[in-house]
Amino acid sequence: MPEKRIKQILSNEKNLVRILDNLKEGIIAHDLNRCIFFFNREAERITGYSREEVLNADCHDAFGAPFCGERCLFKDGSSYVPDTAEYPVSFITKDGETRNVEMSVTAIRDDAGEIFGVIAFIKDITDIVRFQLRTGELSGYSNIVGRDRKMLQIFQQIQDLSVYDYPVHVYGETGTGKELVAEAVHAGSRRAGAPFVPINCGALPEGLIESELFGHVKGAFTGAIRDKKGRFGLADGGTIFLDEVAELSKTMQVKLLRFLQTGQFEKVGGEQTVSVDVRIISATNAELKKAVKEKKFREDLYYRLNVIPIHLPPLRERKNDIPLLVEYFLRQINDTSNHKHVGISDDALSLMMDYAWPGNVRQLQNALQYAIVKSGGKYIRPENLPMELGQLRVAGSKRGPVRKLDIESVKSALEKTGNNKAKAARFLDVGRATLYRFLNEHPEAVSG
Repeated sequence: MPEKRIKQILSNEKNLVRILDNLKEGIIAHDLNRCIFFFNREAERITGYSREEVLNADCHDAFGAPFCGERCLFKDGSSYVPDTAEYPVSFITKDGETRNVEMSVTAIRDDAGEIFGVIAFIKDITDIVRFQLRTGELSGYSNIVGRDRKMLQIFQQIQDLSVYDYPVHVYGETGTGKELVAEAVHAGSRRAGAPFVPINCGALPEGLIESELFGHVKGAFTGAIRDKKGRFGLADGGTIFLDEVAELSKTMQVKLLRFLQTGQFEKVGGEQTVSVDVRIISATNAELKKAVKEKKFREDLYYRLNVIPIHLPPLRERKNDIPLLVEYFLRQINDTSNHKHVGISDDALSLMMDYAWPGNVRQLQNALQYAIVKSGGKYIRPENLPMELGQLRVAGSKRGPVRKLDIESVKSALEKTGNNKAKAARFLDVGRATLYRFLNEHPEAVSG
């Protein structure tokens, strides 16, 4: 077809709308005043709003809030528009359904090169993520690595929280990744474009914690030479993560409770009441309820913080994730250091699978770093692992064959998974190294 003819077809508004309506991406376009002037059929399907409902309306009014949440480029009257911006968004459709999309926003320029609006391309990934969670195909979520059933349940919980603003309490042993979960909750929420501000409540002296949380005014105490904005002020519009929240004194618990009730606080030495919009995610190494029973933590504050509890399992309860974590950390090391080809032997990985990991994922990462130094940045073998794992190697040499598995269950698992040993190990709820050892000792399990 001649180029001139193609241009004539595309210049026809009805033809252009017909083309855009048949795309598999939603398209929303608005001017610098947020007035929507284009909304295609896929955008209707994704959002649940009809074209007639949103055309010529302010996009914030049309959807009841900034569609992009805190990432909105036109929030609070701002009109700064980069050439392109890409980010994930979670929102509630007109029918109340939670949907997850990938948003790509591009500036629209007129013939003179001046920006007069934006066009947003929306890719609906809701069903893809749900399918991956349901089938266990995900090997991680946000920056959290895991494929164990317990971790998939946590990923689903984070996904379900994406459009809600309730307080979340994460609890689990040291080194399980509580801050990573808090970051994932924040990143999946409508506050994602605003600050995520962490603070370890157990790491600061009692005399400084109030100033760190709420700030102080000049002259409030010796050394207060200027006004200071606290963590709550810095987190305005976003999320504050209170790690080791059980370490707060009774006095600070009362002040935190007041903030949760009113959204307000006073700086140390100040008389003016400050209001901020902050979501609170808290964390402890143990269940907060235990501290309540021991009268160390206020019961009313407990109920305010523990609206959505998330329990992070220790690594020893999700050993199937150890090979995945080892691969992830080795890949990180290979990407960021001179050690480009660090690998690990099956024997070394087997020892890591058998170890209880009292320090959890953080200890696993440290053990790998130690082993890399011991191996000279080459191939990690059992003798390169830290002493506590080496002692396990000596003890393991005296053990008998694995008793946890039997030939019939292994045969059945391999048949159901098409002889995929990694999937069979997950099906049997044992580590890959355990299954490999069993198959070495019982080759008849795969002969049929």
